[in-house]
Amino acid sequence: MILAPPMTKVSHCIILTDQHLLLKKAAVPRRWLIISGMFLLCILLAAGCAAGAPRTPAVEVPSVPPSPTVAVAPATVVPASLPPAASPSLPTEAPNLQPSPTLVCDDSLRFISDLTVPDGEIVARGARIDKRWQVENNGSCNWDERYRLKMISGADLGGQVEQALYPARSGALAVIRVMFVAPSKPGVYRSAWQAVSPVGDVFGDIIYIEIRVN
Repeated sequence: MILAPPMTKVSHCIILTDQHLLLKKAAVPRRWLIISGMFLLCILLAAGCAAGAPRTPAVEVPSVPPSPTVAVAPATVVPASLPPAASPSLPTEAPNLQPSPTLVCDDSLRFISDLTVPDGEIVARGARIDKRWQVENNGSCNWDERYRLKMISGADLGGQVEQALYPARSGALAVIRVMFVAPSKPGVYRSAWQAVSPVGDVFGDIIYIEIRVN
């Protein structure tokens, strides 16, 4: 049996010193591991925050259609002064203008009957006589205030020798009335009358009164 020599104080210190160095060498890598771990942890935390942050949705910009091309007409250049237009030559002689035709109507009167005092009526001397004739305006002209009734022959028998003709339209009937006075001398008396146009022409049937005075 071999006995180990007793450990001295000096050798104990050497052993302690070696162990301390070993512990120091072991502590250095541990610090780097801790620092590296913390660095990695910060990176992971930053990545997680970035991944968890809400994303802003992309705004879609509507596409604007291109503006239509407007065709611009070229400007018309107007000259500052225009040459005077040549005036057409006028004929020296005045044209022969024919007058437009004027509508002409026809005057006419037709006797129909004696309404009072038939022909050959006996009347007293100086008696007042109310003579009436029924006639027709059978012309195309209307009788107005310009038309007259005029005595054309015989005795006036106290009546006006010219007076207004009863107004009547074309185709209408009319009554002509004249007031007479019987002469003071006995005898047969006759007075004839006819219508007159505005221009003085007589027309139509002749109407008359014929009486016998006692």
